[in-house]
Amino acid sequence: MKHYLHIAGACLLSSVALGAAHAAVSAEEAAKLKTELTPLGAERAGNKEGTIPAWSGGYTTPIAGFQNGGRRGDPFAGEKPLYSVTAANMAEHASKLTEGTQALLKKYPQTFRVDVYKTHRTAAAPQWVYDYTAKNATQAKLDGEKVTGAYGGIPFPIPKTGEEIMANHELHWRGEAWQADFRGYLGTANGQRVLSVEGRGDFQMPYYAQGQHDKFTGEYWTIRLVNSGPPVRAGEAITGRSHLDQDKSASWVYLTGQRRVRKLPNACCDTPTPATAGVASFDEIDVFAGRNDRFDWKVVGKQEMLIPYNSNRLHTPTKDSDVLLANHLNPDHVRWELHRVWVVEATLKPGQRHQAPKSRYYVDEDTWVAVLGDRWDAKGQLWKTIWSHPVVMPDLPATTPQQQWGFNDLISGAWYASGVVNERNQHYKIVPRRPDSFFSPDAMAGEGVR
Repeated sequence: MKHYLHIAGACLLSSVALGAAHAAVSAEEAAKLKTELTPLGAERAGNKEGTIPAWSGGYTTPIAGFQNGGRRGDPFAGEKPLYSVTAANMAEHASKLTEGTQALLKKYPQTFRVDVYKTHRTAAAPQWVYDYTAKNATQAKLDGEKVTGAYGGIPFPIPKTGEEIMANHELHWRGEAWQADFRGYLGTANGQRVLSVEGRGDFQMPYYAQGQHDKFTGEYWTIRLVNSGPPVRAGEAITGRSHLDQDKSASWVYLTGQRRVRKLPNACCDTPTPATAGVASFDEIDVFAGRNDRFDWKVVGKQEMLIPYNSNRLHTPTKDSDVLLANHLNPDHVRWELHRVWVVEATLKPGQRHQAPKSRYYVDEDTWVAVLGDRWDAKGQLWKTIWSHPVVMPDLPATTPQQQWGFNDLISGAWYASGVVNERNQHYKIVPRRPDSFFSPDAMAGEGVR
């Protein structure tokens, strides 16, 4: 099969050193985005078993009763699981399960399971994103870890290396500007849940500012989070600006006790992030985020895997406690589907330091979202499994997580759930583009409280 010959080539090319410039593809190869590939670079065809359907344009039908910023209903609420994977039958499905998912089934055999539903390939984007993706295919390059020549679409829809796949994840389509309320919970090994953060976030992707290509400076992601709770953290805030030249990325925090803004000295990698009260590291946000220069990246290949997908049902309950069990998310509200994913491994480079010397990421071919990730510690033990939950948003249109991600520490038993919105009034609200100055330390300082 032609596609798998391409994968073999990708595996070979993934060993190219980070310092080399990876070239864009030819116009002839890019033309596949209008034939055998989707406009974002996935295989249009389904699998031979029929368990993965062909992509037919994604899901763009409005969800009944939805209003901007409100709770998105589940368009597939009437469907029942095709089957469930448990600790008892997981061996039958092991080839479709990540090591982290298998570890959760073994660790919590009485409460954790994988309910598998019919696969829906809902990924969609506006036509202008498709158009820019086609341009990027022949223009974008990766020079070291810096993406150049890309804007407004997936930078490498026909990837040749692991670095390019992870760049696609960082720059996947999730809208231009939005606002959302959120909560984050730490789950302890003994089953307690502790609210670590509550607040509102403003998010903006200048990379996807339609009609602003000539003004793009390389800053692709800007955020501003303001905490309203728990009481000890009320009034704290963080502003971040991510740049394609990752040496130019920066973050600042506002600390109420000091009444001042401080620039974070090392807002990357395995440094704990204040946005989660230090529970998670910067590069665990959204399964993976930030610098990739500490690792060598290898494309393992493309595989059919069971992954969380079309997760609107996770947002349907109106109480946080309904979706958070003692040691993991409530399986009753988690939808899993069979999808093709790119599997990419990260191995720590000689001379570099990181708490997780080895990681493996599973990147959905349709959306380029890293949906699952596993991390091993310095002793070679499977340490953490990280997850995110893409939601169908036909109003955007997109299928992307609403900042809902988290991890399970498979050694300590602790776990974390970010972006919990069940008791929040405002979920993902599409808003007008804010001025660049809004995402600045001065603006954050000017609105500081307490």
